[in-house]
Amino acid sequence: MTDRDAAPLDPAAMRKQYRAEGLAENDLAATPVEQFARWFKQAASEAHLFEPNAMIVSTADAEGRPSSRTVLLKHFDEQGFVFYTNYDSRKARDLAENPYLSLLFPWHPMARQVIVTGVARRTGRDETAAYFRSRPHGSQLGAWASAQSSVIATRADLDASYAELSARYTEGDQVPVPPNWGGFRVAPQAVEFWQGRENRLHDRLRYVAERDGSWRIERLSP
Repeated sequence: MTDRDAAPLDPAAMRKQYRAEGLAENDLAATPVEQFARWFKQAASEAHLFEPNAMIVSTADAEGRPSSRTVLLKHFDEQGFVFYTNYDSRKARDLAENPYLSLLFPWHPMARQVIVTGVARRTGRDETAAYFRSRPHGSQLGAWASAQSSVIATRADLDASYAELSARYTEGDQVPVPPNWGGFRVAPQAVEFWQGRENRLHDRLRYVAERDGSWRIERLSP
């Protein structure tokens, strides 16, 4: 029997029973960022998840056409969640037209998700430059070599661009920050903490921003 003859996998038959322990309102921190910090530490230090800072960033253009991609979170505090990108990329073009977006942290091995919805604004150039200089040398060159989201003819063209930059800026040289590259800070308007439970009766607790700067907590039906 060959692989070609094997029966196809049936997604509808794939089932996992989630954990019994839940998430209660009195377990939550005062702010969503404090709660995120708790879960993020557990994902990174206790569960040892691969790239716990990986998040799915979903944007929509002016016509409402959505797109999603995985991006790495680089900083978070009470002002929001920060990631970096080429400002000519599709996500950046979407955000220029429609600054509302969603961030999803899919921590599957822990049966947890965090969903952030909010508004994205560009970071300042000083903040961008400070982060850019903390990146590995190769990543700095990569930001110049890639015209992100644009169509290219071959992989060889990309490699040639990188090789040219590598010859121009050797290890130890200060690479300038590309003018079309920088960060976005997502100011959260709502943050949902999703904990998988048995029988698909999950716990979903959501912080919602109030006008006075406080947070309202509400429970959502699974």
